[in-house]
Amino acid sequence: MIAPIDVGVLSAPAQKMAQPGAPQKLRDMAARGIAPGLKPGDVVTLLVLLASREEEPARAAAEKTLSALPDPLLQGALGGELLQPLVIDRLARLYADRLPVVERLCAMPGIAADTLEELARTGGEAVTELIAVNEERLLKSPRIIERLYLNKHTRMSTADRLVDLAARNGVELTGIPAWREVSIAIKDELIAEPSPEPTPDDVLFAETQALAEALAAEETVDTHVEDEEGKEEIKERYIPLSKRLADMTMSQRIRRAMLGSREERMLLVRDSNRLVASAAVRSPQMQEEEVVLITRNRNISDEVLRIIATTPEWMKSYTVKRNLVENPRTPVLVATRLVQHLRESDLRGVSKSKNVTSPVKDAARRHLDRRKS
Repeated sequence: MIAPIDVGVLSAPAQKMAQPGAPQKLRDMAARGIAPGLKPGDVVTLLVLLASREEEPARAAAEKTLSALPDPLLQGALGGELLQPLVIDRLARLYADRLPVVERLCAMPGIAADTLEELARTGGEAVTELIAVNEERLLKSPRIIERLYLNKHTRMSTADRLVDLAARNGVELTGIPAWREVSIAIKDELIAEPSPEPTPDDVLFAETQALAEALAAEETVDTHVEDEEGKEEIKERYIPLSKRLADMTMSQRIRRAMLGSREERMLLVRDSNRLVASAAVRSPQMQEEEVVLITRNRNISDEVLRIIATTPEWMKSYTVKRNLVENPRTPVLVATRLVQHLRESDLRGVSKSKNVTSPVKDAARRHLDRRKS
């Protein structure tokens, strides 16, 4: 949490205008950025203060002025005395699309970790590159690394360097859902040195993202179809996307699994590399409709099904539980444990099914007998 503004460090005239009991005329003037004799930093601080008070009559005017500060006032505040953390935070959020402003704010010693986290979460490529260079600060606040990794605008090469930095320093990035998979993958990969321009891998990553967005359907659909023998084939529409993903390194595919489209997840959850498939099903973007499709599929790895079965969010769905029981790829211990949650009609179906293993059918029969007794 960012500390509130310390009015006591302002100049005497600014302190007078900052008081809740100050004449309304003075507060109205300050809200319009009119404060003769005050330094730009004090004026901007007053604006942030007035804009943060819920009951302040001049609040709307202060917010309007803050969002469109005259350049001399903004530059004067950035180049004058050090700004307080809350003022830096407000300016960073309002002017995140102006790199020179963000650059000067990030260089201020008073910038809060919360502010950097927000910039790392929402910033464009130039902003994320700016934040990623200060390794000491990143190691002190690992959540910034997590936000950068999960920001689709962060270059892939930069994300790799940050993951490598954390792994080498024993920092566990629990905010990345597939951190185990991410940290293992990076060990066997070459880490590119920082570059002013995107690397070929960065270009591949961005182009794949653009292609995935162009192919995205309005509703959840599978990327594969089964032939008469139950073998899967990729739908023609998704073959170009599949080929691009195949050209990527393991860490790149894992990050696409984290950030990509539903179609990418449906492709990557079938990846022959278990780390990639596991990362896909752990994606924070994963939706219940996708999980239903995955658990129904008999070509999915047992590890993916095990992850789903141990995720409380997905186990709220009766359909998911039923699919797991009926899927012969589900680990036997998982399937037999879930049998008890099925309705009687589904239990009868499982007990007679030719598609489930004998232990699961036996478990279904036992539960049917118990319910009859």
